[in-house]
Amino acid sequence: MRRQVQQFTNFSTRSATDSSSSLLKAKKWDALVIGGGHNGLTAAAYLAKSGLSVAVLERRHLIGGAAVTEELIPGFKFSRCSYLQSLLRPSVIKELELKRHGLKLLKRNPSSFTPCLDGRYLLLGPDKELNHAEISKFSKKDAEAYPRFEHQLENFCKFMDPLIDSSPPETLQRASSIKTHMKDRLDKSAFWAHCMRRAVSMGQREMVDFMDLLLSPASKVLNNWFETEVLKATLATDAVIGTTASVHTPGTGYVLLHHIMGETDGDRGIWSYVEGGMGSVSLAVGSAAQEAGATIVTKAEVSKLLIGDSGRVDGVLLSDGTEVQSSVVLSNATPYKTFMELVPEHVLPDDFLQAIKCSDYSSAATKINLAVERVPQFQCCKINHPNAGPQHMGTIHIGSESMEEVDSACQEAVNGFPSKRPIIEMTIPSVLDKTISPHGKHIINLFIQYTPYKPLDGSWEDPAYRESFAQRCFSLIDDYAPGFSSSILGYDMLTPPDLEREIGLTGGNIFHGAMGLDSLFLMRPVKGWSNYRTPVQGLYLCGSGAHPGGGVMGAAGRNAAGTVIQDWK
Repeated sequence: MRRQVQQFTNFSTRSATDSSSSLLKAKKWDALVIGGGHNGLTAAAYLAKSGLSVAVLERRHLIGGAAVTEELIPGFKFSRCSYLQSLLRPSVIKELELKRHGLKLLKRNPSSFTPCLDGRYLLLGPDKELNHAEISKFSKKDAEAYPRFEHQLENFCKFMDPLIDSSPPETLQRASSIKTHMKDRLDKSAFWAHCMRRAVSMGQREMVDFMDLLLSPASKVLNNWFETEVLKATLATDAVIGTTASVHTPGTGYVLLHHIMGETDGDRGIWSYVEGGMGSVSLAVGSAAQEAGATIVTKAEVSKLLIGDSGRVDGVLLSDGTEVQSSVVLSNATPYKTFMELVPEHVLPDDFLQAIKCSDYSSAATKINLAVERVPQFQCCKINHPNAGPQHMGTIHIGSESMEEVDSACQEAVNGFPSKRPIIEMTIPSVLDKTISPHGKHIINLFIQYTPYKPLDGSWEDPAYRESFAQRCFSLIDDYAPGFSSSILGYDMLTPPDLEREIGLTGGNIFHGAMGLDSLFLMRPVKGWSNYRTPVQGLYLCGSGAHPGGGVMGAAGRNAAGTVIQDWK
């Protein structure tokens, strides 16, 4: 079905096709931001609040990047890519006053539902009594262990918080004054001293447990805690979401931690829907940026960076030939897009380019957004009712009854084939958000793994191949909720190549690059350049390809803006 994509927003932006082109050319801006994703908008807001003149240049017709709301079917407003909120940093919400700018979070309770083909199911959420009762259906031992597991991970998250909200202590890349060197050394000493104090406060045993989590496969971590397969598989999906990794891949323990380090209104680890869809996050940040004085221009695709004879940034060249002048440019594009496509040839050092080329941008994720007539009725619940129940509130895990099922699905993708039995995370935001679908009807998000970028048995460009895979996913859901397929009114599907083409995610990778231990902190995006600066003077990274990585966090944008402001001063 062909659909007219409409922009869902009451947010005011300028289009580069009108008089804003003259506005962009009229002066030399203090800073330009390439890409109006949530990180780019966050960076612009902080830069504008510091008094700099800032313009955000967005390629698409609407802002948000992967955090967008689009009305793809009349009356149905989809969170087209990202679909849940938890990781957005509390500092960003508070400092930019996002609630005043319209951000409204809808907590989910319960937050997780895993149906089983044998007629059982597992509900989990913030209610400790519910968790104990639900897990006890499978194992009394696991029910007792689960609160201790949550408590340990919460302590680890507290240790990570200051690392997330600050620039990595990277070595100064350029020659500077003795005063600057001394200040830099003092700042780094203070950073590491703070880390050491927190490590000491944790104690040696807990610190060893922390290192074990970071380095281990998720399967090892979860096997050490629990015996129930469905519980372990439900938790393990957070360790592999958005990656090509298996639950047995070393380092997936960190990805597990990454996805629970967020919060909603102070409640740690609680994921929420956003009223109006995920685009409301971007609209709120964009509104804060505009209020601070930033200019946001849509349909303004950057084709090249302008580099002066000195090797410093002079601005950008738009695809329509417009030159926009600035001595500072922040890129919210992926590192590959930024350095391999936007920076002119023969500007970057060969070793840096090689490191960018060798970075892992592989993806295994496909997103399907559906408009449905009714909520699915899961046969394990033994209750058929047209209205939504507890099982519909949170993330519904389909095909995740054991970690070996997740591993088998991954191995098929590694071998070049979409999973025969895909791992599906289903969410139904319309059960809590009444603004995004017609009365009585619903929106369903399916986040699906594993789907290789270039499958060996066909092509994502082939409509029949795409339809066949979509029906495979729908049929799997039918196994748990008979009649689901018959409720579908229409759908939109984004495979890895679609995510690359539509949203600008290199390889379809939702994190702007893999989140392995070799691609984090001082190693992100590449070794030696982790503090948002780049080998091109005046060019900075502000997207998820920089520290601390992927998800709708806003941390990279906030931290990058801080680095720019520091250099500006």
